Amino acid sequence: MTDTDYMKQALIEAQKAYEQDEVPIGAVIVCKGRIIARAHNLTEMLNDVTAHAEMQAITAAANNIGGKYLNDCTLYVTVEPCPMCAGAIGWSQLGKLVYGAEDEKRGYHRYAPDVLHPKTEVVSGVCAEEATALMKEFFKNKR
Repeated sequence: MTDTDYMKQALIEAQKAYEQDEVPIGAVIVCKGRIIARAHNLTEMLNDVTAHAEMQAITAAANNIGGKYLNDCTLYVTVEPCPMCAGAIGWSQLGKLVYGAEDEKRGYHRYAPDVLHPKTEVVSGVCAEEATALMKEFFKNKR
């Protein structure tokens, strides 16, 4: 499967968040060609500001592999991670980060561009149009 194929799985998670009235961000973590974690934002449901899709996915992946380091894993997330999530990605020593839409207001590039582990490969813009459209629709309906 390609980065686009896995990002489409993350978009399915984002749609689940949308349907639960959560900010529509989804994530999957892949290790050795297999999805080991799926997650979407749960901040409203859990009443927890840290319950972002990436945080949920990192915890699930670590539990799946039985260790805290995700060096051999790739995280696919529909929107650029915030500084909190990027910090967790850095601490987990994630091998690769692939995200869709940029977040110019709250993305890690703006506030903490060096927070990721130095060996983490980053790919951006995968399925960005779809991720952006879902976010715009969500916030349009909120206004």
